[in-house]
Amino acid sequence: MTFRGFIDNLRKNGRLTEIDRSVSKEYEAPILAHENKGPVLFNNVDGSKAIMNLLGSREELGAMLGVSKEEIIQRLADITPDGEVVVVKDSPTKEVVVEEKDVDLFKLPIMKHFEKDGGEGYITAGIVVSEYEGEKNASIHRLMVVDKNTLAARLVPPRHTYVIHKKASEKGEKLPVAIVLGADPVITYASTTRVPLSKEFEYAAALRGAPVELFECSNGIKVPHAEYVLEGYIDPAERVPEGPFVDITGTYDHIRPEPVIKITKIYHRKDPIYHGILPAGAEHLLMMGVPYEPKIYKAVSEVTTVSNVVLTEGGCCYLHAVVQIKKQTEGDAKNAIMAAFAAHTSLKHVVVVDEDIDIFNPDDVEFAIATRVKGDMDTMIITNVRGSSLDPRGAPDGTTSKVGVDATKVLAHKEDFERAKFPELKK
Repeated sequence: MTFRGFIDNLRKNGRLTEIDRSVSKEYEAPILAHENKGPVLFNNVDGSKAIMNLLGSREELGAMLGVSKEEIIQRLADITPDGEVVVVKDSPTKEVVVEEKDVDLFKLPIMKHFEKDGGEGYITAGIVVSEYEGEKNASIHRLMVVDKNTLAARLVPPRHTYVIHKKASEKGEKLPVAIVLGADPVITYASTTRVPLSKEFEYAAALRGAPVELFECSNGIKVPHAEYVLEGYIDPAERVPEGPFVDITGTYDHIRPEPVIKITKIYHRKDPIYHGILPAGAEHLLMMGVPYEPKIYKAVSEVTTVSNVVLTEGGCCYLHAVVQIKKQTEGDAKNAIMAAFAAHTSLKHVVVVDEDIDIFNPDDVEFAIATRVKGDMDTMIITNVRGSSLDPRGAPDGTTSKVGVDATKVLAHKEDFERAKFPELKK
């Protein structure tokens, strides 16, 4: 699958909304993407093409992986990062090459999304590929436009790009990078996952069942075919205020001093299609949350029989999990809660349910809480533990309280919890 091939499939299957009229990259395109929900292709964003909400639902994510939305977790849990990566000499990405003297980020449809956005707009779907002393990484970072050739990158400790940049900066050296926009959606998804250092493209190849081709930029960084590639380096010392930016909770993240990326060359396709992720939109939430679901699934499987896991949209696909188990003994649910918190330390609330509960249906989960929970016996409260920096209710030192809810049947009285069913009518 290619980026354009994925878009063509959306179009053929009637899942793509196309907007031909001219729209502005400042607020208008993001507002239209928010209103349309599904994939939206803008054929004229201030003269350029752009797509948003590309993977904005579990149905689209499942289609990318070739499974139903209910089977995503099993598919991801079974994959190991050992696919084939092939380096090739040329790429359609090099159809147009913009040299350093002509670099102008303002010519790209880089969007401003919300009224208090920092800088001159944000790149939100850029895969930052870096390499230093044999260590490689590919991950999405929010990138604030500072001027026509400068970006501010939010590098979160202790993630891999932060660590690699720290090593280079301690030696006073520039860290070469390339920012990839509009790659095969499988590759974009893989760059959001928590895999071992240097293994993102191998993981993508395993997911897609075919080798990932990389080509080498002039600064030595190897990247996949894409619509745009921005080549440059992260400065070892320079910092600028980055933010405000709307993160997954739909609230503004703090302004912080962050490293700058100087763009020295741009490669792009003829008539390129820019990929933008709407902050706090469905695509943002899924890209943030789904990669943690297999981690939770595997951790819970060590303590009980797990059927499925979902990080809910109402919980920002990050702070709330519903875990479905096949309960064997009393206490299984509480063990599952502890395993889930250990697997994803940003989790704030976990609900554990039985197999007869549809974890993708909030009403069904609420039903389980209403009919199977006794507050003094079935809730766990853990205080003063590390939470998510994105939680507005967290303490300044990053700690919070976490709640686990055992919404499973009492095995000794499971007949009391049997849900009524209609008999099948005779034909």
